[in-house]
Amino acid sequence: MRAPAAVRLRLALGLVAVVSIVGIIGYVAFGLSLLDATYQTVTTITTVGFRELADFGTGEKVFTIVIIITGVSTVLYTFTLVVQMVVEGELKEFVGRRRMDRQIKSMRGHTIVCGWGRVGTAVAHDLEREGHEVVIIDRSEERVAEVPFPTVVGDATRDEILRAAGIERASALIAALDTDAANLFVTLSGRDLVPDLFIVARARADESISKLEHAGADRVVNPQELGAARMASFVASPNVAEFVDVVMHDRSLEFRMREFRIDPDSPIAGVTLRAANLRESSGALVLALRGPDGGFTTNPTGDTRIEAHHVIIAVGTDDDFDRLARVASPPEG
Repeated sequence: MRAPAAVRLRLALGLVAVVSIVGIIGYVAFGLSLLDATYQTVTTITTVGFRELADFGTGEKVFTIVIIITGVSTVLYTFTLVVQMVVEGELKEFVGRRRMDRQIKSMRGHTIVCGWGRVGTAVAHDLEREGHEVVIIDRSEERVAEVPFPTVVGDATRDEILRAAGIERASALIAALDTDAANLFVTLSGRDLVPDLFIVARARADESISKLEHAGADRVVNPQELGAARMASFVASPNVAEFVDVVMHDRSLEFRMREFRIDPDSPIAGVTLRAANLRESSGALVLALRGPDGGFTTNPTGDTRIEAHHVIIAVGTDDDFDRLARVASPPEG
């Protein structure tokens, strides 16, 4: 299979650079200064045809012939590729790809979503609405052509593709590929590359859930089961289901759920809910607390103590959450 023009252009530019370096080193070895050697190399491989800067003997002439043959051919090949990319519209794609690669390298704490299918698309857009940065990995160039997020085209089960998506700097990895086997490989690779990475994996079959957990997935989700439970809840408790659905997924209501982690130096660490007075000071309603052991305290009373490393799960508006964040945040300075 013929490599894309962008790949061939990178190779051609690398060859031009190698020929130039060899030419400069060779002319320096023949006694020219670094500036003269650079000048002689550039005028030779670009076929400008200016005079030699020194009297060339047999060695210098043979070396110059080699530089002319190799340098001129690589320069002409590179120029041909540039023209081809301009004509075919690939230059814009090449520049855009380089810009996107730089963007991904600058990202920290982002989420990597593997698979741009129905599940991956929905996950990415939900994360974006919650203010998270997202990088998409998919092996189909056509499928990700219109993706509104930074993308990496390739096989998500390969370590180099995960590294290209910035997995060492990511906060989470979501394996949403089409098959459980592929998601298993992604989970294994992600856990091996970043042992403390938070990984969520998609499972189609129930028997795959335990395998994905053993592979290192922190959470395993079966979209079919979730969808079935959600459909049943609309029949059994339609008003409750619709309210939760709107709070969690819709923007038509200001109310929504959010979580807040309590740092050891937070002013409310070690304080009871009654003393913290969060409802009055922020407007947010505390639904539950989650301890460092992963256990939940649901419907906590006023005597429930907020400890360091607890996670507060609350419901309220964005303004309520802004006030709660200020109340729970450690003092500055």
